Amino acid sequence: MKKIDEDALAEAYNRALSLEKSGDFDAAAKAYADVLALDPEDHGGAAVRLASMGRGETPEKAPDAYVTTLFDQHAEVFDNVLVDQLGYCVPLLVRQRFQALELGPFDRVLDLGCGTGLTGGALRDMAEDITGVDLSENMVEIAHEKDLYETLYVAEAVDFLDDNDDEPFDLIAATDVLPYLGALEALFFGAAENLVPGGLFAFSSETLPDDSFAGRPFMVGPHQRFAHAESYVRQRLDETGFDVVEMSDITVRMEEGEPIAGHLVIARYRG
Repeated sequence: MKKIDEDALAEAYNRALSLEKSGDFDAAAKAYADVLALDPEDHGGAAVRLASMGRGETPEKAPDAYVTTLFDQHAEVFDNVLVDQLGYCVPLLVRQRFQALELGPFDRVLDLGCGTGLTGGALRDMAEDITGVDLSENMVEIAHEKDLYETLYVAEAVDFLDDNDDEPFDLIAATDVLPYLGALEALFFGAAENLVPGGLFAFSSETLPDDSFAGRPFMVGPHQRFAHAESYVRQRLDETGFDVVEMSDITVRMEEGEPIAGHLVIARYRG
């Protein structure tokens, strides 16, 4: 593997970011191309920043190296920033909807993108056994310290679903996973293959007004996270064997003082 010139990469990335923030997107796009030449694995997320500016193709997902770096760097302050500063409460919304719909308790739960354990904590008393999966080792270490999970893995969500040989789950939760995925086929197929017939798949997504998508199923939004059209989510669920139990409009989080619109979805696997 080619060794990265860290100084050159930092200089190139800072130059690209400065140009992006100044609004010179054409020059920024060329600068991000220099970043990718220095760092093909894309630890800084140049590909999603290009897509958010409307330059270059929209990637199928955020690069694994970028997601790992992003969350490893923020693991220690993650709960404080996301919950206290950005008003993130999706795990509690999931719990509330399960209670309102009289769903659960659950024997085996899989928490994809478990992070520091926010969803695990919200569902702990509703589950006999919870498995957590996250790409960030630092996040998993913090989740482990909270003693919420029977089993924890450091892995990418779709890779884990592909490789898992354990017994199927009766609930798979994926809160704050879709904003780092564009195409949803692999995730939804993987979820179906790891659920018992009648099992539930609960997840959140971010979205934008219909005219922003301009017919596209997904796109990278202004804050470098993927947004998904409601019609695309519904279509992919149906095609992979799920019936929608409930799809609610929610505020996922705040960003720069503005609410980020999204959906909370609970779907049942037909089997």
